[in-house]
Amino acid sequence: MCDTGSRNFHGRRRLDTANTANNTDSMGVIEKIKEIEAEMARTQKNKATEYHLGQLKAKLAKLRTELQEPAGKAGSSEQGFEVQKYGDGRVALIGFPSVGKSTLLNKLTGTDSEAAAYEFTTLTCVPGTIHMRGTKIQMLDLPGIIEGASEGKGRGRQVIAVCKSADLLLMVLDAGKPHYHKEILTKELESCGMRLNKKPPNVTYRKKKTGGLTVTSLVPQSVVDEKMVQRILSEYRVHNADVVLKEDISVDDLIDVIEGNRKYVKCLYVYNKIDVCSIEEVDEIARRPNSIPVSCYADLNLDDGSSYDLLHRIWDMMGLVRIYTKKTGNKPDFGDPVVLSEDRGGTTLKHFCKYIHRNMVEEFNYGLVWGTSSKHMPQRCGLSHRLHDEDVVQLVKKKVIGGSEARGRFRQGQKEYVRTVDRVKKAALKT
Repeated sequence: MCDTGSRNFHGRRRLDTANTANNTDSMGVIEKIKEIEAEMARTQKNKATEYHLGQLKAKLAKLRTELQEPAGKAGSSEQGFEVQKYGDGRVALIGFPSVGKSTLLNKLTGTDSEAAAYEFTTLTCVPGTIHMRGTKIQMLDLPGIIEGASEGKGRGRQVIAVCKSADLLLMVLDAGKPHYHKEILTKELESCGMRLNKKPPNVTYRKKKTGGLTVTSLVPQSVVDEKMVQRILSEYRVHNADVVLKEDISVDDLIDVIEGNRKYVKCLYVYNKIDVCSIEEVDEIARRPNSIPVSCYADLNLDDGSSYDLLHRIWDMMGLVRIYTKKTGNKPDFGDPVVLSEDRGGTTLKHFCKYIHRNMVEEFNYGLVWGTSSKHMPQRCGLSHRLHDEDVVQLVKKKVIGGSEARGRFRQGQKEYVRTVDRVKKAALKT
C-alpha cells in the first residue's frame, strides 16, 4: 500500500514539474514576443529599415507559432471545447463576455443556453442547429474571450482552436461599446494564425535540396523584392527554394505562405443591442463592410423574412450549394439534397461524385445536369463542371461488357488464341 502511494506521489510530482517547465517556456516566449513588438514600435518605417522590419516580422511569426504548439505529453490537463461536427456547415459565435452570444443562439436555434446579466455565464461550448432551406447548420456558443487570449489568458487558446474548425465566424459586438473592441478581437485571432475575410496569397513556394534561391515575379511588386525574400527565408534557415510571386503581396502575406498553417475564415460582424443606439448610429453600422446590426432583446433583424436579416446574411456568406439527385426514368428527389460548399472541398461534379461514393469518380462516364449551371436542359457534363444551387444531377456510369457478351468491334477483351490442332471440327451437314 505504501509502495502504491509512493508511486502516485512521485507521478503527480513529475506531472507538476512538467507543467511548471511548460509554463516557464511559455512565459519566455511571451517575453520575447513583447520585446520584438517593442522594437518594431520604436523602429522608424522607411526605405532603410524595411528589410530589418521584415526580419522582425518573421521572428515574431515563428515565436507565435511556437506559442500555439501543444505542450508535451505531460502538458496541461485542461480540456478543449471541441464538439463533434454535425450538419452541412458550422458557425461559431465569438466575442467579449456579456455581449449576447447565448441569447443569439437561443433565438436562432431554440437551444437552451444559459444567459444572465453577469459576465462569463457560458463556461463551455454549447451547440445548436439551424434548420434552413433543407440544410442543417451547426452553431456553437463559445465562452467569452478577453484581451490576451492568444497568450492563453482565460482559456483563449481552446476557444480560438474551435473557431479554426468553423466555416463562418459570427463576431458578436456590443453596439454601445467602443469600436476598437473589433480591432482587439481581430488582433487576437490573427495572432493565432487566423485570417478574417481574406484569400490565400497567390504565391508558389517550394523547398528544394540544392540550387539556391530562385525568385520569380510575374507582376510588379511594390514592397517585396528578391532581397526581402532572401532575408525572410534566412530566418527560417531556408537557402534553397523556388518562389513564384503571382500577385502584388506584402511581407505578412509572404510570411503566411512560408508558415503554411494559416486558416482563412469568413467573418460576419454582428452588432447587438442596437435598441440603445440612435437611428444615425444604426445606419452607420449597417454601412460597414461585412457588418449587420441586430437586437436580441427587441428581436430586430434576426429572422424577419427580408434579404438583409441575419439568417440570410449567414446563408449568403456560407455559400452552400444544394444538389438534387435523379435516377434514370424517375423524377428528381427534392427531399434530401446533397449539400456542397467551397469551404468543404468544392462544388464541381467531381466533388459531388466523391460525396455519393468514393469509387464513383472511377466509374463516372458523364453527368446530366438541369439547372442554372447548364446551357441547355439537360446538359451532358464532365467532372470539372461547376454546379449551382438547386441543380438536378443524374450520373451515368461506364458500361463494362464482358468479352463473351460483346461481338465484333464492340468486343472489349482480347480474343483467345486456339491452335489449329485443337480446333473442334463442326459436324457434317445432314443432306
